[in-house]
Amino acid sequence: MSRMLRASAVMAAGTLVSRLTGFVRTAVLASAIGVAALGNAYNVAYTIPFILFDLLIGGLLSSVVVPMIVKAQQRDADGGRAYEQRLMTLATLVLAAVAVAGVLCAPLLVGLLTTDLSPRAFEVATTLARYILPQIAFFGIGAVAGAVLNTRDRFAAPMWAPVLNNVVVIAVALAYLVVSRAGGDVAAVTDADLLLLGLGTTAGIVIQSIVLVIAVHRAGFRFVPRLDLRNARLGEMGRAGVWTLAFVVLNQISFIVITNLATGATGKAAAQGAGDVAGIASYSYAFQLFQLPYGIIAVSVITAMLPRMSRHVHEGRPEAVGEEFASGVRLVSSVMVPSGLLLMVLGPAATVLIFAHGNTSVGDALAIGNVLQVFGLALVPFSIYQLLLRVFYSFGDTRTPALIAGGNMLVTSALGYALYLALPPHLIVMGLALAYTAAYSVGAAVAWRLASRRVGGLGGRSVASGLARMYVAAVPAAAFALLALWATERLGGVSQVSSAIMLVAGGGVGGLVYLIVSQRMRIAEISSIIGLVAGRVGR
Repeated sequence: MSRMLRASAVMAAGTLVSRLTGFVRTAVLASAIGVAALGNAYNVAYTIPFILFDLLIGGLLSSVVVPMIVKAQQRDADGGRAYEQRLMTLATLVLAAVAVAGVLCAPLLVGLLTTDLSPRAFEVATTLARYILPQIAFFGIGAVAGAVLNTRDRFAAPMWAPVLNNVVVIAVALAYLVVSRAGGDVAAVTDADLLLLGLGTTAGIVIQSIVLVIAVHRAGFRFVPRLDLRNARLGEMGRAGVWTLAFVVLNQISFIVITNLATGATGKAAAQGAGDVAGIASYSYAFQLFQLPYGIIAVSVITAMLPRMSRHVHEGRPEAVGEEFASGVRLVSSVMVPSGLLLMVLGPAATVLIFAHGNTSVGDALAIGNVLQVFGLALVPFSIYQLLLRVFYSFGDTRTPALIAGGNMLVTSALGYALYLALPPHLIVMGLALAYTAAYSVGAAVAWRLASRRVGGLGGRSVASGLARMYVAAVPAAAFALLALWATERLGGVSQVSSAIMLVAGGGVGGLVYLIVSQRMRIAEISSIIGLVAGRVGR
């Protein structure tokens, strides 16, 4: 038990520090390159290796690769060492080949992800992509090393290694601020500037992978290249992962559509002489902030919930799965409900404080905040959707989540395109966030119905009653935050100082109001969280 608690503490600390340094990285990058044409070009180039990696191996790691490594450790005479070496060899060879092909095909890949980029912005995105794409090979090495470490109950390195990656990119962005005269001007950026940004970004992944390789070596793994890949059990992996791969592909199609429409918004604005508007950089930065409450709270609940639900299924007790799910939803929602409302009120204040530095103006930061406000609507349905997927996974069902992802892709694409055509350029990216919200709301409703049939009920009345009480408790907090926002803007306008005051008064005091009201309403989940925190502080 003590070993498990230590491992959980290390993972929680690593996740928190990784996300905090990730936001510092995002803020410094936005300050260095802005959120207009150069920021959009960088975000497009940065996205490409992640898409290719997810399509090739990323989506299979947790659902297929880790279980197969565990099986090999238990079944093979050598404890699975040869199998692990084959996987490392295969991942390195395949992803190295993909990296080379990606560098050669960079213009095609940038063209696939963008619409109506200016010729110079397209050229810059292509150059950056050629510098950044080689990191795919290191993704593979680090991913397999991380999987091997997880099967040996070594969790520290996979959680902490991304922190080094963030630190390297922060240093690169600061160096760019010092040495570059271009700032966020895509027309003025030089080849040396692009070399610094592109290779510096890749260096972060290289260092992250080296740390994981050192950690897996210390854990007893010795890499010996093995070309007898017929024994890599690729057929078994393919059969096990076909629906997981379909799920990843559909999600990436949705993202490609969003990326094209977001870059198209900037092209549409240029054609109409409307100046710079929010594009893919603004969408990406707002999405990262939107994911923060989910990443800190919901992911930890999901991690603990899935093994318990899987055991209930194995024991032939599907009704217990429904009870576990209902409990998890109420716990997660007790934080997501006020977080979503506060994001809708204070999103611009947060983004001005974080991003309005250097080459990102207050207006640019406010545009990111407006997108974040729309994402606030998605926080509860998105979290419930992710929890519902674990109900299917507990039954070993990867087919149903893939089919639901197909519906999400259709809703996101159709509604996003309709809003792209109907809205003026400065509202398009907000419309894309609304399409994302609608897709996950519909997806959560469909997944709920299917999962409820599977387990004989998910405690719908209990969950609905709990959510209603949480919203009642959260409305006074949101109202107080709105009052603080209004008062601060009347007194001092919009600036970093006023934004800080808004966040302290609106977010801090508003959060305290929610805690007090929820306590008075006897919302059990909030009482449990307060008791847990108080108990740990008391130690």
